[in-house]
Amino acid sequence: MTTEFTTTSVEETIALGRRLGSLLKPGDVVALDGDLGAGKTVITRGITEGLGLVSEDVCSPTFTIVNEYTEPADKVPVFHFDTYRLSGEDDFIAAGLDEYFYRGGVCVIEWSSVIAGLLPKETVKITILGTGSERKITIDDPEGRLC
Repeated sequence: MTTEFTTTSVEETIALGRRLGSLLKPGDVVALDGDLGAGKTVITRGITEGLGLVSEDVCSPTFTIVNEYTEPADKVPVFHFDTYRLSGEDDFIAAGLDEYFYRGGVCVIEWSSVIAGLLPKETVKITILGTGSERKITIDDPEGRLC
């Protein structure tokens, strides 16, 4: 099922992410694509909040490749990836990052097209296009749970 949303502020994008996060479950994978500055990290902040996690520390893991958000400990963790600097799927596997898919958390992957062949078929795909403060957010949810 594919659904489109339009947001006109950072707050609205976070709110959409929060709504999505509240519906995610352990093992879910969310693939994010969009230009630099499109709002991938902003929607991740909302997803993290929707899962009940502390979101103040959510930032793009461009240099670390993955950030783990695990507080409070009784909530489903979020593993937040930025694959922008990877050469492809082989780099992801060589670094052991594919193992996060089996750690019982929610994986949110920025620049997911870099590792498209590794994504589970149930992956929720989110594309963000934007100009100015407006964002067109398209969610492709194969299971139809989130929209």
